[in-house]
Amino acid sequence: MQTKSVLGQAEADTIVEAARAEASKHGWAVAIALVDDGGHPLALARLDGASPVSAYIAIEKARTSALGRRESKAYEDMINGGRTAFLSAPLAGTLEGGVPIFVDGQVVGAVGVSGVKSEQDAQVARAGVQSVAA
Repeated sequence: MQTKSVLGQAEADTIVEAARAEASKHGWAVAIALVDDGGHPLALARLDGASPVSAYIAIEKARTSALGRRESKAYEDMINGGRTAFLSAPLAGTLEGGVPIFVDGQVVGAVGVSGVKSEQDAQVARAGVQSVAA
């Protein structure tokens, strides 16, 4: 039998708050989504001024990252690199801004962010991930 860590409410609060602090430091109006390793939502924060669609996109970026066990940017790069057949994959968040959370070498969830430039979304997501990742 294998065992692995799982994200609890305390970790969810820590992750979202760290991501929120990074976004606020730069004045970025974003949505921050946290999902478990199966892509199921655990937390969502849409900061003041963030567009409604950013919440949907943030969840999908997080889901893509959790299920794929890699940053969502990898899929964006594949598609932009000419592998357009990947557009038919059952993932809706194939844009930069989704970052997996690894604990003891296993993915336990992911953070997705949407609302500013893609690299800024990823920066906010990484701040959340770094608050708990080992």
